[in-house]
Amino acid sequence: MEVRDVIIIGSGPAGYTAAIYAARAELKPLMIDGPQTGGQLMWTTEVENYPGFPEGIQGPDLMGLFKKQAERFGTEFVVDTVTEVDFSAQPFKIKTADKEFQAKTVIISTGAEARWLGVEGEEKYKGRGVSACATCDGFFFKDKKLIVVGGGDSAMEEATFLTKFATEVKVLVRKDEVKASEIMEKRAKNDPKIEFVYNTEVKEVLGDDAKMTGAKIVNNKTNEETEIEADGMFVAIGRRPSTDFVIDKLEMAKGYIVTKDDSTTTSVEGVFAAGDVADWKYRQAITAAGEGCQAAIDVKRYLDEQE
Repeated sequence: MEVRDVIIIGSGPAGYTAAIYAARAELKPLMIDGPQTGGQLMWTTEVENYPGFPEGIQGPDLMGLFKKQAERFGTEFVVDTVTEVDFSAQPFKIKTADKEFQAKTVIISTGAEARWLGVEGEEKYKGRGVSACATCDGFFFKDKKLIVVGGGDSAMEEATFLTKFATEVKVLVRKDEVKASEIMEKRAKNDPKIEFVYNTEVKEVLGDDAKMTGAKIVNNKTNEETEIEADGMFVAIGRRPSTDFVIDKLEMAKGYIVTKDDSTTTSVEGVFAAGDVADWKYRQAITAAGEGCQAAIDVKRYLDEQE
């Protein structure tokens, strides 16, 4: 069986950038795309904060350009999902449902996905009012009424950020108090544009043929249902790194792969991680791409040292 210099697990900004750099270093990378070719940006409509596109660009179009550039330098792609890895000995073994690959090094760039509510209408209006990233999409809601769902620090941060654009932001909290840190809670509660609605859950996202127009909510203490108007809903109930296949294989913290300071090196020598799968803090396309670049450089240096 052929032993690859490097296999990249997962696509998206981190994976594609790693592929570009690895291919240019003549490492002939193999990328196993994962369940969502192109990653989370395939769900994003307009991307206006990625450098080099002053007029903005559609998320799928941006990922298409990333992939085309990786292809140009010789990256090989496999449209499949990794189900199992063996990092116990070199060469590393990477398995999908019906194939096995071997590699001297591995870059994991499987990303993280937002935790969604799973209610009726949510999927239908993703990208048309429903979002999980205020810094990505907040700009599109100037002078609009918004909902933020969640009670933790991320929800407070999203709500506070969205007041830069929205006329009002209703924060729907499932319990009778928020679980955010005191400073984040205070900041949100002191903002005149933010209103807190407690003991409340979204039952359905409402809308027309074009976009979201509101939500059906329920008070979980009284079971009273009401409908509220809203142009957008930001779900901030956490993110889930796509790391099921490496549980017990690598050092992890809160589901994220742990990397060593100032590098993309993981707890297993020869295995590297880049992008949202290891980044709980920034979670942006540009930072993921930067880490993809770092991972490819780390791989090249590692292989040179081994030789």
